[in-house]
Amino acid sequence: MATAMISAFAGRAVRKDVAMTGEITLRGEVLPIGGVKEKVLAARRAGLRTILMPKENERDLTEIPEELRRDLRFVFTETVDDVLGAALKAAPRAGRAKAKR
Repeated sequence: MATAMISAFAGRAVRKDVAMTGEITLRGEVLPIGGVKEKVLAARRAGLRTILMPKENERDLTEIPEELRRDLRFVFTETVDDVLGAALKAAPRAGRAKAKR
């Protein structure tokens, strides 16, 4: 929810190839989650290859077979800034006009 709101306010789209779940505190810290294996498998089944996950859940990757982890990229986050850096597309450059075709 926070990523969606910041995306709307900042005018920066969320990347379509990223899966994420979890909660943040009012101070912007990312909290650990449960059900890591199920969430990772669901993301993979949906065709997503980059998964944002709380740093504290890194040890839970042992639950996921290596052959399933091979084609996935995990980004471990500790703060909302980490999440936004990985989830949002780059900001459009100011003063750059679209070319007419």
